[in-house]
Amino acid sequence: MKRILLFVICSCLLALPSNAQKKNSPSPSAPIFDASTVGGISFRMVGPALTSGRVIDLAVHPTNKDKWYVAAACGGVWLTTNHGTSFSPIFDNQGSFSIACVELAPSNPNTVWVGTGENNNQRSVSYGDGVYRSLDGGKSFTNMGLKSSEHIGNIIIHPTDENTVWVAAYGPVWSAGGERGVYKTTDGGKTWERTLYISENTGISEIAIDPTNPNILYAAAHQRRRQEWTYIGGGPESTLYKSTDGGKTWREMASGLPKGDMGRIGIAVSPADENYVYAIVEARGDKGGFFRSTNKGESWSKMSGFNTSGNYYQEIICDPLNKNKVFAMDTYMHHTEDGGKNFKMTGEHQKHVDNHALWIDPSNTEHWIAGCDGGVYETYNSAQQWRYYDNLPIIQFYKVATDNAYPFYNIYGGTQDNNSMGGPSATKNITGILNFDWFITNGGDGFESACDPTDPNIAYAQAQYGWLVRHDKSSGEKNMIQPMPGKGEEAYRWNWDAPLLISPHDNKTLYWDKFGRLMP
Repeated sequence: MKRILLFVICSCLLALPSNAQKKNSPSPSAPIFDASTVGGISFRMVGPALTSGRVIDLAVHPTNKDKWYVAAACGGVWLTTNHGTSFSPIFDNQGSFSIACVELAPSNPNTVWVGTGENNNQRSVSYGDGVYRSLDGGKSFTNMGLKSSEHIGNIIIHPTDENTVWVAAYGPVWSAGGERGVYKTTDGGKTWERTLYISENTGISEIAIDPTNPNILYAAAHQRRRQEWTYIGGGPESTLYKSTDGGKTWREMASGLPKGDMGRIGIAVSPADENYVYAIVEARGDKGGFFRSTNKGESWSKMSGFNTSGNYYQEIICDPLNKNKVFAMDTYMHHTEDGGKNFKMTGEHQKHVDNHALWIDPSNTEHWIAGCDGGVYETYNSAQQWRYYDNLPIIQFYKVATDNAYPFYNIYGGTQDNNSMGGPSATKNITGILNFDWFITNGGDGFESACDPTDPNIAYAQAQYGWLVRHDKSSGEKNMIQPMPGKGEEAYRWNWDAPLLISPHDNKTLYWDKFGRLMP
C-alpha cells in the first residue's frame, strides 16, 4: 500500500541527512537528494487490510446499490462499482488525504462533492484544503475553494438543482479564524456567499435539509478549540439555526434546548415525517441529551439524557421509514425506537467499534453499510451479523520501524485504534504479501514501535498511556514491560503517545519517556 510505504521511505530518507550534513555541510537551500538518487524508487503494495482504517462517510448511488463512495478520514476517497468486491482510490492526486464527507447530487449522481479535513476533533484529525467537485462520477476532481476552512462539517446538495450547494465550514480546530459558517453557491462552486457567520472561534459542524422543502435548512454552530493539553468542546456560541429561504437568512431556534454553554450538536430530519427534527446536544452537567422537535425545530423537548461525544461522534441518522427510529454514532452504535425516550445498543458482534457513518437502504431498512474506525461493514439483518470488507487498505500508521531480518526485512508500526502490528516487506509467495502475513504485536491505539537491531524476533510495541510490551515473533509471546512507580512514588502520568528508543550502543537498553519529549 503506497501510503504505508511512503512512511517507510520518508523515515529512511529523513534519517540519512543528519550524518551527511555533518560531513559535507551543504547550504540550507541545497537539495539533499537529486533525481539520480531517488529516481529508481517506486511504490508497491505491502498492505495490510487485515484491519482497515477510519471511515468517516459513505455515499451510495441511488439507483445502483453496488456503487459506493467511501470517505476515509486519512486515506482519501475510494470507489467500488461491484458491491465491495474491489475498491479503487479516486482522490490520490488531489491536495488532501484527510476527508470529511462525500455527497452525490440527488438530481445527477455523476456529480460528486467531497469535503476535506476530517470533521472530528480528535488528536489524530488532519486538516484539508476545502471542497472538491467531480462531474464525471469521480474520475476527475476540481478544487472549488473554501481552503482556509481546513475542516468541512458536511455538504448539502439541492435535490433538483445540482448547482445549488450549501457547505458547513467548520474552521480550524487548533486556531481561530479561517472560513467558518454556512456557505452557499448557486453556480456549482464558482462563487460562494457566506450566509451565516458567528465568530472566528465558532464554525458550523452540520447542516440538515427538509426532505420535502429545500428552502428549509438547519445548521448547528459549534464553538470549540483543541490545544496540546486539552480540548475545549463548547461555549456560549454553540446553538442551532434555521433558514426558511434556502439559506439566505438564518435565525436561532433554541427554544427548549439547554441554557448556557453547549458543545457539539448533531441534527437530523426524519425522512418519514419532516416535522420531526432530532438533536443530540452536549451541554454542561446533566443539561445535555437527546432532543426532539415535532414542529420543524420551532421548539424542542428533551426526550432523554442519552449523549455521545462531540470530540469524536455526535452524529445521528434517521430511519427512512420510521419517524421514531434514530441511530446514534458512538463507540458502540445505539438506536431508539420511541423517538429518543430509550436507547439500546444496536449490535457490534464481530465488528469494529467507533462508528462514524451509516447508510440505510430505503428499500430494505434491515440492510445497512457502516463506516467505523475499522473500515466498512455491511449487514442485511439489522446488525445480527456483519460482513467485514478486508480489501480496503486505509489503515492509519502513526509511525513505522524495520528490523534486520533476512532475506526479507519486516515492517512494524502502530496504527490508529487498530493495534500495533508487523508484516514482511516481501515474501516468496507468487501472489505477494497477504493479510495473513501480518501479525498483531499489541492492542489498542498503536504508536511507535522499535526493533531489536540484533534479534529480528524481538520488537517493542506501545499503545496509549504507556502500555508497552515486548513481542517475540518466534513464539508469539507478548510481555508487558511498562515501568511502574515504586512504593511511595507518585503515579506515572503517561502521554497519549510516549516516545521510545533502543540505545544504539546496547540493544538491551531502552529509553521510554512518559512526558513525550524524548529526542534521539
